[in-house]
Amino acid sequence: MNVVFVSPGKPDEPFWMDAAEGLQHAAASLGVELEILYAERDHLAQLSLVRDVVERPVTQRPDYLLIAADKQALTGQLELAERAGQRVFVAYNGVQRKERALLGYPRQRLPHWLGSLVPDAEEAGYLSARALILRAQRKWPGEQNDVLEMVAISGDRTTDSSRRRTAGMLRAASEFARVHLRQTVYGDWQQEHARYQTPILLNRYPDIRLIWTGSDLMAFGASDGLRSSGRVPGEDVLLSTINMTERATRALLNGELQTVVGGHHLAAAWSLVLLYDYDQGIDFAETEGLEMEKSMFTLFNQPMAKTYLRYLAAGRPQVDYCFFSKACNPSRTAYDFTIAAWLNAASDAIAVQQLDAANR
Repeated sequence: MNVVFVSPGKPDEPFWMDAAEGLQHAAASLGVELEILYAERDHLAQLSLVRDVVERPVTQRPDYLLIAADKQALTGQLELAERAGQRVFVAYNGVQRKERALLGYPRQRLPHWLGSLVPDAEEAGYLSARALILRAQRKWPGEQNDVLEMVAISGDRTTDSSRRRTAGMLRAASEFARVHLRQTVYGDWQQEHARYQTPILLNRYPDIRLIWTGSDLMAFGASDGLRSSGRVPGEDVLLSTINMTERATRALLNGELQTVVGGHHLAAAWSLVLLYDYDQGIDFAETEGLEMEKSMFTLFNQPMAKTYLRYLAAGRPQVDYCFFSKACNPSRTAYDFTIAAWLNAASDAIAVQQLDAANR
């Protein structure tokens, strides 16, 4: 079994590096040949990379193509795969409402589109914003009319996961009478954009106490912008983000960030588990459906952050994804794609590594 993953990100971008690592560990665990191609945050490159793959000689094409559509590139990628008869699976972003009429549903108008696995991105926006607000209320306890001013730096206006994260943030903010969400801007997932936007927002709204961000790079850009404006992150203004990268996890422990939500970087790895089982004759459609939306996000606490950093310090030993597969474990009746389950498996990987070292 061989798979090509077209990543929308950059090979040196922390989130997509972590996503690639999880996918590589899953492939190694399951005996899958894997190739990863990077679109470098260019939605047109996503299309050209998919075209390159499906135009390969038939004997050189993958058994499965795994895609993650950003910026409304999903329709084009699926249609290219369908015309070539290439089996394709979608991770990270789902079908948006205006795309549904064109695409329909998996295995219908596009029979080679096997299905999709999407993290519940609205949950991520809600969890991170709610935790940030609760933290602010503890830090600045006041009367009901003591307003907590907040701004949000979201990813982009068109990507499904970005829109859902923003919707979750808006839902959380609406639940607290003290919170006044002044403005939502879009940092296009870039640290430099958020670094530039933050001082402008501070000048416009000098009483800001909370900044919600849709990704770790934008959070660090906001942190840089706070410092350049004479504010101290974690003291004068509280920050939240989404993505459990190493830097974000350390920033949670040192107080630069107040809330971190993560776990969805493993969506590609979990997708490979589903495809592996499908290839072994266990069709996820029968028990999970064709368009799966799973809870993958967790609000990180300090013990979880320390466990993750311990895994990183151990050199990121290979996690055994066979444990999560129904084909590997016939007694498994349901998939567990939570970060809590993964952290347990990561701890097992550290233990195996230590045992191997002791026996050498």
